[in-house]
Amino acid sequence: MRRGRLGSGCIELPRTRINTKFFRLEEQRATTFQLNAAQRANYHRFVIRRFYVHNFRCLENFELPIADRSSVLLIGKNGSGKTTTGLALEILQRIARGTNRVDDVVKPKDLARGRADVPMRFEIEVELGGQTYKYFIAFEFPSGFKELRVLEEGLAADGKAVFTREVAQVHLAKTNQEKEARFLIDWHLAALPIVQERNTKDPLFIFKQWLARAVILRPIPSLIKGNSEQETLQPNIQGTDFGGWFSGLLAYAPAAYGKIDDYLKQVMPDLKDIKNPVIGKDSRSLEVQFSNEQGNVTIPFADLSDGEKCFMICAMVLAANDAYGPLVCFWDEPDNHLALSEVGHFMTALRKAFKSGGQFITTSHNPEAIRRFSEENTLVLYRKNHLEPTNVRPLSEIAVNGELVSALIRGDVEP
Repeated sequence: MRRGRLGSGCIELPRTRINTKFFRLEEQRATTFQLNAAQRANYHRFVIRRFYVHNFRCLENFELPIADRSSVLLIGKNGSGKTTTGLALEILQRIARGTNRVDDVVKPKDLARGRADVPMRFEIEVELGGQTYKYFIAFEFPSGFKELRVLEEGLAADGKAVFTREVAQVHLAKTNQEKEARFLIDWHLAALPIVQERNTKDPLFIFKQWLARAVILRPIPSLIKGNSEQETLQPNIQGTDFGGWFSGLLAYAPAAYGKIDDYLKQVMPDLKDIKNPVIGKDSRSLEVQFSNEQGNVTIPFADLSDGEKCFMICAMVLAANDAYGPLVCFWDEPDNHLALSEVGHFMTALRKAFKSGGQFITTSHNPEAIRRFSEENTLVLYRKNHLEPTNVRPLSEIAVNGELVSALIRGDVEP
């Protein structure tokens, strides 16, 4: 047994299922969970069945109704909660990627209107490979504390608990090989990144890896240079590690380049090749070659336009979902840097790709993007003022006078 620190004293931690390192996806490429052909045939393609958030910023008793949708568009006025929905999903993603310190994912200012008397809660239910996984985590902010702490947390697969946790006490469910176990953990740490999975078939491994691979994007193209020093399958929010993601995807699935190339040549017909040459001991830098009857030109990735970089990100999302999906992709206003004539094809490509697996969730104010989604696949988020929480309703349940885009311009879409 070994001893660690808890706020009120010493604790004992068993050696058996405690992970002493952050969960690193790219180091487990040889044992990655992947759906085989039979599993894909039976796979429920709409991954997230339930996503619930309470007392987080403008989200109170908020549930996103996406259970039967492969793609969803979130629309609403500025400040209605669209980006905040993505931030809530990002919190769970960061926990699965190994950020276990509570203060690194949520802070007291994130409590809705500063309400410290109500726990902040996140719940997600997903279906993967024919199994249903449910994960929840709740935070509280007791009087006298400077940081939030975990109130309760748990993961279940097909209704059977994998682990449960109340404040500092973690309970690992009994398995065929092991007895049930209990241990204490610092109440300022999330348990999901710490509990050790037994093997790649362990529900804990499958769920944690899927959540870690969720692609949540708010790219800043001007900061994306295309350089990399290591590979990854977990791109960051801003897309600044695009080069590492490109390297990681092709190392994991070399055939993914064909998917990338197919899409890019639809939007950039003179594209010839994308290269990733070594420029140092452990460094690479992407460059893009274009060619037509006039000749050839090679452009460093950093010198592409912002819109062209968004095309590259789109191609990676499509290829990643095909190579190691099903993925959930939340892309906040992906059309920001695109020409009006480019938006429709861009959105259609993403929607079409996710029909065969995974989920694509996006936000937009662009009329061409809005026109690419049906009423059933469009959710309207709204709040009357900054003192009221966000509400959400499917567009199909709202009476719209005339054409939708015109009604939005007039401000006539009132749920």
